[in-house]
Amino acid sequence: MKTEFKFSNLLGTVYSRGNLLFAPDGTCLLSPVGNRVSVFDLVNNKSYTLPFAHRRNIARLALNPRGNLLLSVDEDGRAILTNLPRRVALYHFTFKGEVTALSFAPSGRHFAVAIGRRVEVWHTPSTPDVTDGDLEFAPFVRHHSHAGHFDEIQSIEWSKDSRFFLTASKDLTTRMWSLNPEEGFVPTTLGGHKQGVVGAWFSKDQETIYTVSKDGALFQWRYVLRPNATEDPEMDDDNMQWRITDRHYFMQNNANVTCAAFHAESNLLVTGFSNGIFGIYELPEFSTIQTLSISQNDIDYVAINKTGEWLAFGASKLGQLLVWEWQSESYILKQQGHYDSMNSIVYSPDGQKIITTADDGKIKVWDVNSGFCIVTFTEHTSGVTACEFAKRGNVLFTSSLDGSVRAWDLIRYRNFRTFTAPTRLSFSSLAVDPSGEVVCAGSIDSFDIHIWSVQTGQLLDQLTGHEGPVSSLAFAPDSSALVSGSWDHTVRIWSIFARTQTSEPLQLMADVLCVAFRPDSKQVAVTTLDGQLTFWSVSEASQQNGIDARRDVSGGRKLTDRRTAANVAGTKSFTTVTYSADGTCVLAGGNSKYICLYDVQSGVLAKKYTVSVNLSLDGTQEFLNSKLLTEAGPRGLIDDQGEASDLEDRLDRSLPGATRGDAAARRTRPEVRVPAVAFAPTGRAFCAASTEGLLIYSLDTALLFDPFDLDITVTPESTLETLRQRDFLKALVMAFRLNERALIRRVYEATPISDITLVVRDMPAVYLARLLRFLALQADESPHLEFNLMWIEALLSKHGRWLKDNKGTLDAELRSLQKAVVRIQTELARLADENVYRIEYLLAQPIIEEEAQEKRLEFEVDEGSDLGVDDEDMDDEGEWIGLD
Repeated sequence: MKTEFKFSNLLGTVYSRGNLLFAPDGTCLLSPVGNRVSVFDLVNNKSYTLPFAHRRNIARLALNPRGNLLLSVDEDGRAILTNLPRRVALYHFTFKGEVTALSFAPSGRHFAVAIGRRVEVWHTPSTPDVTDGDLEFAPFVRHHSHAGHFDEIQSIEWSKDSRFFLTASKDLTTRMWSLNPEEGFVPTTLGGHKQGVVGAWFSKDQETIYTVSKDGALFQWRYVLRPNATEDPEMDDDNMQWRITDRHYFMQNNANVTCAAFHAESNLLVTGFSNGIFGIYELPEFSTIQTLSISQNDIDYVAINKTGEWLAFGASKLGQLLVWEWQSESYILKQQGHYDSMNSIVYSPDGQKIITTADDGKIKVWDVNSGFCIVTFTEHTSGVTACEFAKRGNVLFTSSLDGSVRAWDLIRYRNFRTFTAPTRLSFSSLAVDPSGEVVCAGSIDSFDIHIWSVQTGQLLDQLTGHEGPVSSLAFAPDSSALVSGSWDHTVRIWSIFARTQTSEPLQLMADVLCVAFRPDSKQVAVTTLDGQLTFWSVSEASQQNGIDARRDVSGGRKLTDRRTAANVAGTKSFTTVTYSADGTCVLAGGNSKYICLYDVQSGVLAKKYTVSVNLSLDGTQEFLNSKLLTEAGPRGLIDDQGEASDLEDRLDRSLPGATRGDAAARRTRPEVRVPAVAFAPTGRAFCAASTEGLLIYSLDTALLFDPFDLDITVTPESTLETLRQRDFLKALVMAFRLNERALIRRVYEATPISDITLVVRDMPAVYLARLLRFLALQADESPHLEFNLMWIEALLSKHGRWLKDNKGTLDAELRSLQKAVVRIQTELARLADENVYRIEYLLAQPIIEEEAQEKRLEFEVDEGSDLGVDDEDMDDEGEWIGLD
């Protein structure tokens, strides 16, 4: 089995913190998800995550006006410059401080970055895509730096001509700066707000400045005469200054302004408040257009696309991301991830959906191709611990700590059956018979296994035998046995469909954490608390192989660990394990940053995947930095801004070995872990539930690259010349690039029959949709019947997997092709029937003519005898004589 699985996408998280960005065309939205960036295509309803990752959570994003350079900066001020269309990281750079605001100039030649109280202007790095120059050794060149604010800068906004920019700060002021020295211009300070300024913007004509503060005040500034000054043409500039000409207030009771955005073209101001309400106002009249509540928590950021039609909102506490079209008052995008840790995941049998369950009591269904959550179930009232599919794929079963097991119909998206026990229990494990008739659940409160009938919902039986909580259950794929793992150091194999329900115990050396069946139902993989991964034969009830995985799963030192990462290996173990589709490999994960892929037969570690390198999570560092250790403990655990900011409150007084700590402490630091892993039914991908979200690793991660995107020599003449050189694949791709139907048909029909398979096999995936459409048209119009069918057969056989994985975006093309093939089949069948009748008619013609001749001769003889004519009365040619 191949092990070249690479990171493909990140689901389960749509917004963490930081700013949102619309692409210049307004159709794509960029959102920071932890230490990665996700891109949401709002027109084609797809999303993907860029492959690079920061070492800490991303704080700010900025996109140049052309939309090809993305600058992302993390909490430590480390930046990555990315070519967005190619998804390639170009440069790494550090601003040596926490970045609080970032913005490109409209000209695209400079960008401004706020580092604490200081603002710096840098030249935009030159890349081969931006200029004709070569790559630079030191691409980031600082233009100049400004200091003047007394507190953190919160926003930067450029003027339309890129000559000036505004900075809004927590020090209650807004300052205006020039990019280059301007004659007669002096940096200006605009003060008057009573709380920190959230944002400041120029109007469309740049004659007015609007500023919004945290307390809900909107000030309008204009360049007017000073008080008591007279108009003097010679002293005009000296008598003019920026003054407040109007004041407005949002009047939201007990709510602060948390974010704001202004669209100068349409004079729209959008503000988000701490109570989850946003408002849309038209300036300068300050007339309210809309006010809507979209969350129960703070709205952290708002962005407006280029046309001013779509508004994007991000709320970090619940991980919400919304795109609102204010004119039609409808949602373009409404997504929310789990706001608590995920517990289990499962692929649908067709591999097109992934189900996730979490401690927040929600069950989410994610579409693999689009990356969006398509439905959320909220009926469970407590954490959902496990989920399983029935073999038919339309029924999902989940178990929860609320004491219920529920069955869900994934066609109508409803809960159609609920199973409960006689006493209130918290179910922690689940298994479903492949036929979908029986569901089993285990609990941490009771040592019994409960079995229900799916048809009736009745409790059928309770299997007793374990002496500890049941931690894991698994049904054999052929329904021959049920395997259960328990904290009593045993795994039991149950024959629940036999006449006598007997169990075969397998003794292990530690608590059992997870069990998994091999697809052929002949082997079971078991993970235990002592870090061992063992493989057992089901028929012989004997151990076949074992792996000591403690060193493999160990890695990462938490800030509170008193020992190094190497010395805590004895406490590490796998908590989840699953077989690959062909049963040759197992994938295992646990409370560490690693996912391990093992070969079952040899026990060799085939690949080790690092889930996260995010230093904002505990357990991602191998060695702690001694410079960050203070007398009050690790600097990362010290609260510098909250209630515990005094030194006396910072000291760690917990007893040695105490992991729970003070329950009243209000600091939480997430720990990297992998609670669940699952292989796709096709074996081409696997997913892992981690602290940061749902990670998908795939063999099919190649970006759809068009080799002729940058080629300006593609012309009809060069295409025909390529065809004369018998390079049929290149000629066909060039014809597709030109999109001239007559040229495409000429190249298509010139391809020899012997080369059709080779041309289709090497066709770039980016052109397959066009080839499908063209083949559907040709099958309808072209007389070359067999030639067309050979192309269709080669396309479906060589690219069947890709077509299946992307069938959601190829529905129209596939339907057109199917319609054409069905029409050909119908016409051929009718033609064959007509030919059968015609052949039968033709074959019957000699017999018919012979019978007709005989009848004619008989008739002629009869007529001659009636006239008394003998044979002698006829001449040699049969003519009558002597009858005149």
